[in-house]
Amino acid sequence: MIVDCAIYREGRRSEGPQDFSDALDEARATGDAFVWIGLHEPTESEFDKVSEEFGLHPLAVEDALKAHQRPKLEVYDDSLFMVLKPVVYEPDSDTVSSGEVMIFVGDSFVVTVRHGEGAPLGAVRHRLEAEPEVLRHGPTSVLYSIADASVDHYLEVADELQADLEVLEAEVFSPDDGGSRHTASRIYGFKRQILEFRRATGPLALPVARLSGAGPFGPSVPFVDETAQPFFRDVHDHLTRVNESVEGLDRLVSDILSAHLAQMSVRQNDDMRKISAWAAMAAVPTMIAGVYGMNFDHMPELHWVWAYPAVIVLMVVLEVVLYRLFKRRGWM
Repeated sequence: MIVDCAIYREGRRSEGPQDFSDALDEARATGDAFVWIGLHEPTESEFDKVSEEFGLHPLAVEDALKAHQRPKLEVYDDSLFMVLKPVVYEPDSDTVSSGEVMIFVGDSFVVTVRHGEGAPLGAVRHRLEAEPEVLRHGPTSVLYSIADASVDHYLEVADELQADLEVLEAEVFSPDDGGSRHTASRIYGFKRQILEFRRATGPLALPVARLSGAGPFGPSVPFVDETAQPFFRDVHDHLTRVNESVEGLDRLVSDILSAHLAQMSVRQNDDMRKISAWAAMAAVPTMIAGVYGMNFDHMPELHWVWAYPAVIVLMVVLEVVLYRLFKRRGWM
């Protein structure tokens, strides 16, 4: 359940009690330290001990256990609760998957709860431990670093989606599009992945704006150092770029789907014109044969000796005339 538990004092990791309860007491006693506990998909019984010790709000605890939450920021009496949805993009299958990270920030502690495999926090912890000047700002530095890492990865995913969408666009408008029967389903599937990406990035704009001091709920957020607001503004700027990219991708996919459907409609019209032209050509000899195909001597006027070859020549001439007419109009 507990992936890592450490005390950080003056920006550096220090040895402390193995029990997180004792570690929290020690951090609060010194006044210049905090505890960071990382958990991965804890059960309700496992998380009860943590929530009781740190005084976490029951509603936030319920959200952290059940997961499947929208990105949000909630302020309680004793802690701050934030939800992030890191994403992972698999180019081979054009699949966007998202994990979840719940962050509790309070007096001298940070508790992170991770769901899914798409939200590793080990790299964030190692990077912070290598930057003591950042880690010295306490729990706020952890909140900022996780948000910054998630949003920066959003930018990478947006670039990968843009590159793959350009490939798909080239295939759609290629004159030798051999996969027309499956192209529409591929485009729609790509649109679904962009929607999944938007669910992670769109709702996060308001929480980050609040942390940056630009939100409508006041200039500062409890348990967050006001000196960190410029850093959160940088995160907000990056997130704005991501959301603009997602909007552009969504519009482009819709346009590509519309263009593909229009192409399919034009091709169907071409096919119908060709079928109609061949049907018209087949109707001429059928009509003549229907009138003069009776079993009489020297048809068509019963006793004309040259009637049969004359009718054959007439049908050939009419077919040639119809063919050249349809060919000139582009129906064949």
